[in-house]
This record gives sequence, structure tokens and C-alpha cells, in this order.
Amino acid sequence: MTKYFFEKATILIVDDNQNNLKVLCDAIADSGWEILVALDGESAVEQAVYAQPNLILLDVMMSGIDGFETCEKLKSNSETREIPIIFMTALSDTIDKVKGLSIGGVDYVTKPFHTEEVLARINVHLKLYSLTKQLEEQKIELEQHVAERTKELTQALKDLKQSQLQLVQSEKMSTLGQLVASVAHEINNPVGFITGNLSHLTEYTSKLINHLQMYRKFYTEPHEEIDQNAQKIYLDDLMRETPEIISSMEVGIDRIFNISTSLKNFSRSDTSSKIEFDIHEGINSTLMILKHRLKANKKHSPIEIIKKYGNLPLVSCYPGQINQVFMNIIANAIDALEDVETNQKKHHNLNITISTTVERDRNCVKILIQDNGLGMDAETKEKIFEQFFTTKLVGKGTGLGLSISRHIVEEKHQGKIYCISSLGEGTKFVVEIPINTL
Repeated sequence: MTKYFFEKATILIVDDNQNNLKVLCDAIADSGWEILVALDGESAVEQAVYAQPNLILLDVMMSGIDGFETCEKLKSNSETREIPIIFMTALSDTIDKVKGLSIGGVDYVTKPFHTEEVLARINVHLKLYSLTKQLEEQKIELEQHVAERTKELTQALKDLKQSQLQLVQSEKMSTLGQLVASVAHEINNPVGFITGNLSHLTEYTSKLINHLQMYRKFYTEPHEEIDQNAQKIYLDDLMRETPEIISSMEVGIDRIFNISTSLKNFSRSDTSSKIEFDIHEGINSTLMILKHRLKANKKHSPIEIIKKYGNLPLVSCYPGQINQVFMNIIANAIDALEDVETNQKKHHNLNITISTTVERDRNCVKILIQDNGLGMDAETKEKIFEQFFTTKLVGKGTGLGLSISRHIVEEKHQGKIYCISSLGEGTKFVVEIPINTL
């Protein structure tokens, strides 16, 4: 820290009376201070700007501009306003003393001068000026320290929130992945068993029907009891409908298999490295999992999914994490559409439009997920990516979905995610993912 006590201070004496100047110069000659002299106010102002004295002794009564005007000029200049000014006045000029202090003077000495008084007042104000400078420097240092500490704490808080977000995301994906993978595995076992047996059942049923048809061909007049039983069990209908039933069972098994595949695709464990991934496969897997929420229920009419898929290349990414982004956005869109009919008490044509395009100039794919819900006001839109911010009722949302999504897209994939929405116009989320960041 700079030491400001001025052992070799510079004193500017301003007086148009040569005798006064001589008396003052002689009085402080042995102090070790450097003495500057000005005979009028104009030159005093110039010298003060140039020499930057540590203190000014200023006579009130001078030709040209007087001491008061000179003081006002010094105080109006940023380069000289902090220099302490001691006025020199006649003993009886009380009004002048008050005026001098009111316009910025720090003290006064009276004529005729008393050497000890002049030296004492100069010493006091040099020390005060020194202390003032030290305080100003300490204040600046303290403000800098506080600013640096605030910056460090802000960054630490940001890092902590980021760590919390990563921990929540990692734990959520790990738990979800294990659960979904386990469910998919358990589904695959009976599905495989049924699929294998259906092929045999189809073959055996075909052979039995062919055999019955041969009986009819060669035994055109069966025993009466056989004919009665055939009518009782509707044999013709059984022969016609049994292959159809088996065929419908095969369709159902295919659907279960597709759901299982979607579950496995959605829960892909890919935290170690990026792989090339079909974005449409991720969207379709997410839609398959959310399919039950798209059907009409007590809360809303059926929600139509409108797909406008472009011709996308494979994208290098973490598929499980990208699927989580799709899940968060589409689930939020469904929530928003449920609110439409809940708030307005009437049916609407609800839909979610999903569009995909390639942005060749920026080497990325763009995914637009848009609902025709109620939309958001500007204040809500500004906060939706903030951690723990949610517009849902307690117990229905954590406020983490979109903040995790932004972390996945922007931090993990160097992409971009943003929202376009206004009240009454629905909401559109835009996700941009670089095509190749391996």
C-alpha cells in the first residue's frame, strides 16, 4: 500500500501581495516542503493542474479573480478538486471565512500570520489528506477484493449447480436405463417363446385344416353324430377364423417386440463415447414409449403426431442422452396440451408437429417440436431452462427436465436448444445438434 504522509510535500501559496508571500515562505522555509508561488488566481489554477501540489494556501482578496472564484475553478476541475485549500483572510472577515468553507475550503488562517499556527494547520491538513488517500486506496482494494471474491463464489455456485445437474442426470439415466433394460429383457423372454411357438402353431393348424378338408372330400356323407358336432362347434367358422386369429396374434407379438426394441434403444448406455445414431429412430422410440399418453382420456382429446421428417444423416452423439432430451420436450408438450382442455373446458384438435432438417451451412441437424397449446408469456419463457424452475403443480414437476436437456445439448454435444413461444400461439422447441463431433 502507498504511504501518503507527505514529508516532502508541495505547497502552493497564492497571494498578490509580495510581503505576504515573503512572510509565508520564510515561515515554512525550514519545514522541508517544496514551495510554489502564484501571484493571481489564473496562474494558480494553471500551476495546480500542472504541479499537483499537496496543499494550497489561497488569499481571498486578490486582483483579477478573487480567492473564492479561484477555489470554485479548482473544485470544478477533476484534476484539482481533491487538493485541500486553506484560505487566508483578515481577522475580522467572518463572512469570508464561512463562505470559503462552504465552497470547498478545509480551513483558514488569519492575517497577520502566526508562524506556529500556519505550520500547525498545514501539518494537520497534510496528515488528513494523507489519511484520506490511504482510505481511498483501501476502499478500492477492498472493492476489488470483494468483486474478486464475489466472482469466485458465483463461479463456485455455478460449478456446484452444474455438478448437481450432472449428478441428477447421471443417476436418472442410470436408474431409468437399468429399469427399462430390465423390463425389455423380461419382455423378450416370453415374446421369444410365443414367437417360436406361433410358427409351429401356424404350421400345425394348417395341416389339421387340410386334413379335415380331405375327410370332407372323400367322406361326403359323414356319420350323423359327426355332422351334428360339426354344426355345434361351428366347424366352418373355426377353419376360417383360426388362421386369422393366429395372424392377429403375430401382429400383436410384433408390436410387443417393437416396444421392447424401442425401450432398449431409448435406454442405450452411451456415456463413454459418442456413436453414430439415427435421430428419427430416437424420436420414434420416444413416441412409442409415450404412446399411451397420446390417446384420448378424461384430461384431453387424442393428440395427433404430425411427422415432417427430412433426409437426415447419422449424427455422432450419446443416443441415450439425446433420447432423454426428446422425452423431456415431448412429455412437456403433452402436458401443455392437457392444460388446453383443462383450462378451457372444451375439445380441441390437439397436435404435436415434429420436423427435422439438415443445416448444411452449419453442419448440424435441426429438430423442431411444436405443440398447438396455450403458449407462454415472455417472463416464463425466459426462465424455463433455469434449474428447478417449473410451472407445474407440486409433485408434478421437478424443474430439472429442460435444464438437463440444455446441459446435454449445449455442454455434451456443443449444440443449441431454444424456445419460441407466445401466449395463444403454442410453443416450439428447437434443438440443433452438430452432425459430426467425434
